[in-house]
Amino acid sequence: MKQRQIHLKIEQAIVLRNEQIAHGIWRMSLVAPDVASAYVGPGQFISLLTDDSWDHLVRRPMSIAKINEDEVDIIYKIFGDVTDHFTKKCPGDSMNILGPLGNVFTDYNSEFAEPILIGGGVGLAPILNLYDACEKAVMIIGARSADEHFLNHKPDNSVYLTTDDGTAGIEGNVLTALKNMKLSENTILFACGPEPMLIAIQNYAVEKNARAQLSVESYMGCGVGLCQGC
Repeated sequence: MKQRQIHLKIEQAIVLRNEQIAHGIWRMSLVAPDVASAYVGPGQFISLLTDDSWDHLVRRPMSIAKINEDEVDIIYKIFGDVTDHFTKKCPGDSMNILGPLGNVFTDYNSEFAEPILIGGGVGLAPILNLYDACEKAVMIIGARSADEHFLNHKPDNSVYLTTDDGTAGIEGNVLTALKNMKLSENTILFACGPEPMLIAIQNYAVEKNARAQLSVESYMGCGVGLCQGC
């Protein structure tokens, strides 16, 4: 992933939409013109304050799923009190956000590139963002069961879903699907998800001598390297 000069913005974003899209998974759209205008590309994230109370003082990092003019979309999964609190946000509510943060994916639209995008868990957000930016790409999204998917398994359109229990798409994990695909010297793997998944993708890329760019989904305090929480 490419490092960039940071142009951070802090603003009070307004909730435009906040809806459940799958079991335990929500999508929120925020009106945040300052952050949206500073956005560089897929792979970046924002950091949110839940509210102005003393209950949740530390910001929560959330990958950007889409930028549409002055709107910033995130996809989040309920993990605890903070993300559960996110689900209570209604249109018109405000949230303090910091961003955009992080590095960006590169070379996905370079000449002859054959990108394969791989997302697991909440790591699907930056992968969906990257998919929208790609001129052409294969995408693999993994989940435990069908009720955690909000996309459709469409191999004819190069969109593959996997489930641990086989209730949708390919039974197995994202590596199961990836191993059934032919890689070439032009293949570039782009992945974001849980650490065990990323380690498996990294090992497979090394085995196949394939290029790969991996984005780590991790809890952090400030997102800019000052608090030493990462």
